[in-house]
Amino acid sequence: MFKKIVALVLCVITAFAVSGCSLFGAPGSVDANPGSTPAAPAEDNTPAEPPTYYNPLTGIKNLSEEEAELRPVAVMINNITDAQAVQTGLNYADIIYETEVEGGITRLMAVFKNFEAAGQIGSIRSARYPYVDLALAHDAIYVHCGQDPTYCAPHLKDINHMSVDDNIEGAERIKNGLSREHTLYVFGNKLWKTLTSKFSGTTSKNDLWQKFADENETVKLEGEAADRVEIPFPILKTVFEYDKETGLYTRYSRGKKLADYVTKDSVTVKNVFILLTKITDYPDGKHRKVNLSGGEGYYVTNGTYIPIKWQKGDGNAPIKITDQNGNAVKVSAGRSWVCIPNSSTCKPVFEAAVPTETTTTEKTSSTETKKN
Repeated sequence: MFKKIVALVLCVITAFAVSGCSLFGAPGSVDANPGSTPAAPAEDNTPAEPPTYYNPLTGIKNLSEEEAELRPVAVMINNITDAQAVQTGLNYADIIYETEVEGGITRLMAVFKNFEAAGQIGSIRSARYPYVDLALAHDAIYVHCGQDPTYCAPHLKDINHMSVDDNIEGAERIKNGLSREHTLYVFGNKLWKTLTSKFSGTTSKNDLWQKFADENETVKLEGEAADRVEIPFPILKTVFEYDKETGLYTRYSRGKKLADYVTKDSVTVKNVFILLTKITDYPDGKHRKVNLSGGEGYYVTNGTYIPIKWQKGDGNAPIKITDQNGNAVKVSAGRSWVCIPNSSTCKPVFEAAVPTETTTTEKTSSTETKKN
């Protein structure tokens, strides 16, 4: 009899186990109240990835929705021989323009989509007429220190601009070994607050600056090699050398690699544009008049280059880049340097990389041959 009772108990226990139930109320037991609502799953507190938007100046999808609506800022930067060593902030810029001003020198205009995120920038110099038109094309706020009073000053009424000095919040004189006129710098986060207290900080002009390729795509130009590019301006040559490891062009001047004054990083860009045009003197015989209507030129990326055509025209119009047949050129996503030299005096030089096993004598011979 005892054996039968034990066998019966074992059968009951087995039945509960097979049905997923428990005699002791352990997890997985049958709900005592079948009509109750199941417990809600644990809440996932992992923050959602913020949406990203294209930077229209670079074609890279790295902006938040708020950042994508920010108005660009265009800043005039000193580029005389001595000042190149104390330039800073160029690697924050999305586009850098370079053309003649007077006396054979060039000046730079760096354009920032997210100016508030930029650090120290400078040194800051005065405004010139063609840069106003280049800034207008981006709906940018134009930052400078003074201006050419004869030709540029009247044109400044056509753009939101601010002439800064060390009496402006966000601008500061910093000793750098040069004379006082070359020591003015601005700080993006501080000056942005000053600018937006006077002008609108948002823009509706967010069309892509060029026809950009996907940022993961390597643009392959059907042109010749351009591992080294030399753009002669009257006083200095602007030189870029291609780094196959990074896919970027590093800036050189007078045979030296240029580095950021503050960060010490090399100055690099993904694209180089050479827009040849007619540059003449204004009636004062000093300031230079840069024709921005259009012309021939070259586009350089990923160690190659092709001839192009370009046009701009009206001050508010963007620069359009096409191939020789008038088709839009696919541009590598990334930062760009735009040189606008005089077509009558500038003969750009493009060179292929010399194999590392080549002797010094062979390198010299090869370079001279290509230059000639």
